[in-house]
Amino acid sequence: MFTKRTIPATATQDQLVWKILFDRQTALLHRRAAPVFNQGLARLGLRRDVVPDIGELSATVREHTGWQLAPVGRPFEPAAFFELLAERKFPIVTRIRPMHSFDFSPEPDLFHDLFGHVPMLLDEGLADFLHALGQAYRAQPVGSATREQLWALYFFTAEFGLVQHEGKPMLYGAGLLSSAGEIHHCVNEHTPRPAFDLATVLRTPVTGTRYQNQYFVLPAWQQLSDCVDELAGILAGRCA
Repeated sequence: MFTKRTIPATATQDQLVWKILFDRQTALLHRRAAPVFNQGLARLGLRRDVVPDIGELSATVREHTGWQLAPVGRPFEPAAFFELLAERKFPIVTRIRPMHSFDFSPEPDLFHDLFGHVPMLLDEGLADFLHALGQAYRAQPVGSATREQLWALYFFTAEFGLVQHEGKPMLYGAGLLSSAGEIHHCVNEHTPRPAFDLATVLRTPVTGTRYQNQYFVLPAWQQLSDCVDELAGILAGRCA
C-alpha cells in the first residue's frame, strides 16, 4: 500500500515531518482517541516511516464505505467542500505542514487529512453523516444562515468532536487527532466540554485560526447517526 509517493519535492523533509507527527500523535492519543479511530487506523495500516499513497488509501476507503479521496492543492471553500461530500468524495490536501507548525496548523494539510480524517471514513456511521451534511448543504440557498449552521455542525463533529466511551470523553475529530496543541487545550480541566446538543451546536460560532473555546461530547457514538434524522426534521420544518 505504500510503494508510491503522493507529494513531490522536498521528499526527505516531508517524510521527516510525517514521521515526527505520526510518532507524537500516536503517543498523545493513547487512551484518548475514540475506538472507531483506532479501528480505522489499524485497518489502513498507516506507518510512521512511509507517507501513504492517496490512490491506494482511496481504494481501501471505497471498499469499506463507498467513499473516494480527492487530492487537492489547497483547502476548499465550504461550498466546494460540501459539494464533494454530497458525492461521497473527501478532499485531501497534498501539501504537508512545515516543521514550525507541528503543534497547530490553521489549515488542513496532508497529515491532518490522511491521519485524522481517513481512518474515520472507514466507519459507516461517520461516512453516512458526512454524506447527509453534503446533501443538506447543497439543498440550501447560497449565502443562507442554514449553510453556516451546517458548517458549524461539521466543524464541531468531524473536526473537533468527542464521544463518551466507558465514562470518558474520547477524541474523534480530525482537528484534534492531528494536533498536539489542540489536544492539550481540549483536555485541560478549564476547557468547557458540554454534552452535544444539535440546536446548540448549530448556533455556535466557528473559528479556524486558534484553539476552540469549547468542544462538544456525544453521549454515545450512535447519536451521530441519530443526529441526521433530527437535522432533517429541523430543515423540513424551516421549509414548511
